[in-house]
Amino acid sequence: MNRRVLIAALLVSTVSLMANAHEGMIHVMGTVSALTDKSATVQTTDKKTVEVVLSDATTYERAGKPAARTDLKVGYRVVIHAVRVKGVLQAHSVSFSEASLSH
Repeated sequence: MNRRVLIAALLVSTVSLMANAHEGMIHVMGTVSALTDKSATVQTTDKKTVEVVLSDATTYERAGKPAARTDLKVGYRVVIHAVRVKGVLQAHSVSFSEASLSH
């Protein structure tokens, strides 16, 4: 019985930590309007411009498969999960695809 209680408590704390980590993320969605080695500027879906810092720790995914920073291009649609550090958005992960040609 005590073992079940301990396992349940560990599961609850693990799920809680995962939820808190995800809650701290800021989601930036839109189209890449400018790109440097250190940042991506995104025109968001609500027509705002947001700059997000890219680091060596940032992960990239294209169409559900691992990708590299060099695969990302201006004009691509992105979903960036970022954290705000000292007032600057820093990308944790970048998912992207080519923009659709049809409107």
